[in-house]
Amino acid sequence: MYTDTRNISKRIIYLYQALVILLAFFFALSGYWEISKNELTYPRTLSMGYPPYFILSLGVAKILGAIVLLIPNLKQLKEWAFAGFTFDVIFAFISSLYINSYADWLKAVIAFCLVLLTYSLFRIINQKV
Repeated sequence: MYTDTRNISKRIIYLYQALVILLAFFFALSGYWEISKNELTYPRTLSMGYPPYFILSLGVAKILGAIVLLIPNLKQLKEWAFAGFTFDVIFAFISSLYINSYADWLKAVIAFCLVLLTYSLFRIINQKV
């Protein structure tokens, strides 16, 4: 069976773009909830032992990272955003285990897989030929 490589490349690009939008939305919303001290998430984050100033800083960093992912031609900053999101979900995973919240644990695992897949596609699309 013959497969046109241009179509595969377009599919990868479309998948990457869809995942970037999803990832940016997820982290921007999460950052907004942290900044606005959302009643559903803020008390839980405090129960994990994080101080309020850290939660605020994390919220701002998430929103800035989400913006960077959506702006084209910022490859080096995108690398930093992906790294920051990776650290965020790893610490969210550890923190959810600390408070025995398996729903948050699962959410962190799903977010980690999403970050990993999106970053892998980013690397495929931006590799030097």
